Amino acid sequence: MRIPCTARRLGLVLIGATLLPTATAAQARHQVRSPDGRNEVTVGSREGRLYYSVRRDGRPVLLPSGLGFEFRGAAPLRDNLQIVDTARRTVDETWTQPWGEVARVRDHHHELRVEVAEAAPAGRRFTLVVRAFDDGVAFRYELPAQPSLDAFEITEELTEFVMADNARAWWVPANRENRYEFLYSGSPMSMLDTVHTPLTLETTDGLYVVIHEANLVDYAAMNLLGTDDDSVRPMIDSLGARRLRTWLAPWADGVTVRGRTPFVTPWRTIQLADRAADLAPSVLGLNLNPPNALERTDWIEPQKYVGIWWGMHINTMTWASGPKHGATTANTKAYIDFAAANGFGGVLVEGWNVGWDGDWIRNAEQFSFTQPYPDYDLQGLAEYAREQGVRLIAHNETSMGVENYERQLEDAFTLYQSLGINAVKTGYVGDLTRDGHAHHGQYMVRHWRKVIEAAARHGIMVDAHEPIKDTGERRTYPNMMTREGARGQEYNAWGGDGGNPPEYETILFFTRMLAGPMDFTPGVFDIQIASTTGTPRRPEEPRVRTTLAKQLALYVVLYSPLQMAADLPQNYEGQPAFKFIRDVPVDWEDTKVLDGKIGDYVVVARQERGGPDWYVGAVTDEEARELEIPLSFLASGRRYVAEIYADGADADWRDHPHSIAISERAVDATSRLTLTLAAGGGQAIRIRPAP
Repeated sequence: MRIPCTARRLGLVLIGATLLPTATAAQARHQVRSPDGRNEVTVGSREGRLYYSVRRDGRPVLLPSGLGFEFRGAAPLRDNLQIVDTARRTVDETWTQPWGEVARVRDHHHELRVEVAEAAPAGRRFTLVVRAFDDGVAFRYELPAQPSLDAFEITEELTEFVMADNARAWWVPANRENRYEFLYSGSPMSMLDTVHTPLTLETTDGLYVVIHEANLVDYAAMNLLGTDDDSVRPMIDSLGARRLRTWLAPWADGVTVRGRTPFVTPWRTIQLADRAADLAPSVLGLNLNPPNALERTDWIEPQKYVGIWWGMHINTMTWASGPKHGATTANTKAYIDFAAANGFGGVLVEGWNVGWDGDWIRNAEQFSFTQPYPDYDLQGLAEYAREQGVRLIAHNETSMGVENYERQLEDAFTLYQSLGINAVKTGYVGDLTRDGHAHHGQYMVRHWRKVIEAAARHGIMVDAHEPIKDTGERRTYPNMMTREGARGQEYNAWGGDGGNPPEYETILFFTRMLAGPMDFTPGVFDIQIASTTGTPRRPEEPRVRTTLAKQLALYVVLYSPLQMAADLPQNYEGQPAFKFIRDVPVDWEDTKVLDGKIGDYVVVARQERGGPDWYVGAVTDEEARELEIPLSFLASGRRYVAEIYADGADADWRDHPHSIAISERAVDATSRLTLTLAAGGGQAIRIRPAP
């Protein structure tokens, strides 16, 4: 058999449908397996180049994939490499989250440390640290202090992900306006250009693979770039495989990472699951972040909130001052009263601070984060909220004028702390800083960490919009509560083709939500958005492509420790379904994904933190469907009552979105429930112990 020249150059031979190292390379191979033995990572070298590969149950998942860096002003750290030493260890410990999808997290992994040295004259060194878990694998580079690699500027990280076949991918594009806020596409991974992570893949034999990163600190966020190397493509194509390369968001001058040794990179994570339903809840990234750095967490309060927000998007209010200004003292008091009457902990107020008049995106330097508009009594409202048992949530939009924000950060957070404001919603509308640095490059990663740390010092929780993606830092700083980082509910308010289709949330659950909590802002009851004219609606008019029951189910399906009831308060009046939003918790003891298929449907059950109640949420795409679920997660021998909020018999998202059927039935651990979901619909269930 003739071996392609590219394969020979990489030290690989083709055996069946698998690339394997040649005999010489095999002498320099080292493996580490997961505790259950199913996941195996191999690290090896051939002709001076380092590679890794991944197998599950003996089957190749990632073929030998390259590693290394390119630097500005120095030779690449890629060639003339040899493995000089290895070390191993095992970790098995369980830790408790202050809040989360599950209360207890087990960190059980086997670790392999591979010491790598470059041949003279440079003689640079680094360590590749590999960890194998039952739910996936991860690796990172550690660069020790050394004279030959002191200060450095990385222009490209050479990490590759060579998939063993042309898996189906669910993805959003990177390096475009709107950051992460796109609808997901599904395609063979051979069609990928540059995409964000998490990237969810399904192989031809049904294995689910999620490529992401963890513990992103002082580094550029990782995107994935489809291969454009013509010398490698024929070899990969012959196997039906595809290669993805790491692409790092840059500084304005093209450098991606600046640093000094000693230095560690983020973890590159590869989550593995036999079923889509086994992907969540994902704790792989949490286990790769350092433990909680805060001395106290009792001030961190998962909660539901309402806010002066949705009215801006449906044009009944404005952020700017004027006759429709939303952030007035009187309007805010009304929201505070509503929150207090319904047991909500917070009131978000957008447009309260000076800077919104005119072109606020261009005029970022005009934002003040301490000075309110004249018609907004900041101190008086903060005191009024405290008297009602409610806290204000301060909105800090930067328009990517991050230098202006950082200059005011300490003064703003000191003011908020003095007023009892214990949460901020930050915003970063814009794709570049004023100096041209990428929205999710190292410059901005440093900024976001600075905000989180400053907020922690002042007892403030953070809800970041237009954020950097979640890489598990909420373990270290649990005041980093939630974030946007995808298309949220507001897209449904803008009309045209900008709304989210019925399938959107069934994809979001298995993609973006695997990174961490999302402030999706569910709970819109006026689904057709003030459709009071009595005339048929045009397709381009704004509306939410959902049923009422699905809006309830999203409180269970799309996790966030800060959950908004997004609609105007008057739209909840006289609505029996609003009881579910009042009842549903935002902090969980346990989570079980009962069923799901990406882009079709998902069913999730969650147990309230420290209590006996369970909540079930089910959502579907544009297809009506019937699902049967067992209730075996309930305590055996105990009787329960299921409060069911289901789509009505005539419900569908197009013509009868508000039709809902509310009922109760007795259940126990032996029961099975049949969930009937309308087109674009859902079902929400509270299961409480019987009296």
